[in-house]
Amino acid sequence: MVGILGKKLGMTQIFDAKGERQSVTLVEVGPCAVLKTYQKGDLAKVQLGFGDFQKESAQKHINKAQLGMFKKINVKPKKFVREVMFGKDNIPAVGSTITADIFKEGDYADVTGVSIGKGFQGGMKRWNWRGGPMSHGSTSHRRVGSIGSNTFPGRVFRGHHMPGHMGNKRITVQNLKILRADAQNNLLVIQGAVVGHKNNYLIIQKARKKKASVSQVKS
Repeated sequence: MVGILGKKLGMTQIFDAKGERQSVTLVEVGPCAVLKTYQKGDLAKVQLGFGDFQKESAQKHINKAQLGMFKKINVKPKKFVREVMFGKDNIPAVGSTITADIFKEGDYADVTGVSIGKGFQGGMKRWNWRGGPMSHGSTSHRRVGSIGSNTFPGRVFRGHHMPGHMGNKRITVQNLKILRADAQNNLLVIQGAVVGHKNNYLIIQKARKKKASVSQVKS
């Protein structure tokens, strides 16, 4: 297990060796500073920091304890700090730097981020309901309808699909193929879409359920 932090730059298209078009997401990854390590059994949690502040005045959002930690290990304060899992044989040293070269072409990754918030939405958009009759006279085109029962059990079951807040949740997209890993430019080209909007911070870890495969990709 290895991982890195990054930022979603956007989506584009490239062509593979067969001439087929591939929709890809560009992710800026690293360099990430190693802030702390915690070892437990065969795995270890490594706290990484990503993204420098452009102005020192913006560091006011960091508490004194965190500022003291950055100063102790001689690392500039970071905007995005998260923990990722590493194997016991791959634990990096505190104060070192992790770059995109931990991935290579053909690897598969699990990407975690926060989805786009869509505010309060009705049930048809939130849960893809079919809706009621659309003929004239019907008064329940997009309404919830009956949500309970009669005498028994006389209540609404927990987890019933209802209108409410949509999006803005932590989501992991698994088994995304890495088509390119450019350590020089701190860039990963990932096949398909990842969660979140542009400039959304992400956690990229090697896939747990799928092994790497070799593929040749050219622009």
